[in-house]
Amino acid sequence: MSWNAYTDNLVATGKIDKASLYSRAGDALWAESGAFGLQQNEITEIAKGFDEASGLQEHGLHAAGQKYFLLRADERSIYGKHEAEGLVAVRTKQAILVAHYPSGVQAGEATTVVEKLADYLISVGY
Repeated sequence: MSWNAYTDNLVATGKIDKASLYSRAGDALWAESGAFGLQQNEITEIAKGFDEASGLQEHGLHAAGQKYFLLRADERSIYGKHEAEGLVAVRTKQAILVAHYPSGVQAGEATTVVEKLADYLISVGY
């Protein structure tokens, strides 16, 4: 399966409208669905935020040029919100999933979909 199949599957759930998959260090884009490429500084901020959230807390969470209010940041997951939309980033052993959910989707529904994919990737060594 290509990496794009994972981001395409997230979008196919109807809970996510855009998704990207990056290397754990944030230095390589592996897949993208829904035209959701992040700027290098944005994915670098997210990658660093899993280990030290103070930068995200101080400056906010940014993705695809949009600033999100930081809701959660720990060693596995980072969640953000902008009006009725949101962002979910989950780190696995080798990757970072970044997904955007649109207005009308409940945050819990979107985070569950992304977290389950992350669990699967971890279970197969990624």
